[in-house]
Amino acid sequence: MTSKTTIPVHLDINGQHHTLELEPRVTLLDALRDRLGLTGTKKGCDHGQCGACTVHVDGERVLACLTLAAQAEGRAITTIEGLAREGELHPVQAAFLEQDAFQCGYCTPGQIMSAVACIREGHAGSDEEIREYMAGNLCRCGAYPHIVAAVRQAALEAAS
Repeated sequence: MTSKTTIPVHLDINGQHHTLELEPRVTLLDALRDRLGLTGTKKGCDHGQCGACTVHVDGERVLACLTLAAQAEGRAITTIEGLAREGELHPVQAAFLEQDAFQCGYCTPGQIMSAVACIREGHAGSDEEIREYMAGNLCRCGAYPHIVAAVRQAALEAAS
């Protein structure tokens, strides 16, 4: 018989406070998807190599599969579900739609979260810079030219 040790973890996700009883080894990804039903963040490789699980913690992009939920306690977490405001898509989400920057859509939430960070951190000055900064997010369908176009469009709109 094994006993499971749990700890209270307080998470601020998309502006809402959540308290969960979790085993210390539970990842932020599993807490989001399995405990809170926020399934927009995808589980791709579960090894930090594909970027499908990208979320923002205190405004910085992190891989939720490599981050323990307890590490995010007391920090502001934003998931793909938290980008749209009052029924309006985030400009990056709108640009992804306009540029047809997805096919199967599995990588799209992580791509969008990375694109938001790319623009916010000033790494969208050229297509080469966008590709470099977005390199941690893989697209099985090969929609990269459309993804770069969407990031470029959103960056130009943000600058104006």
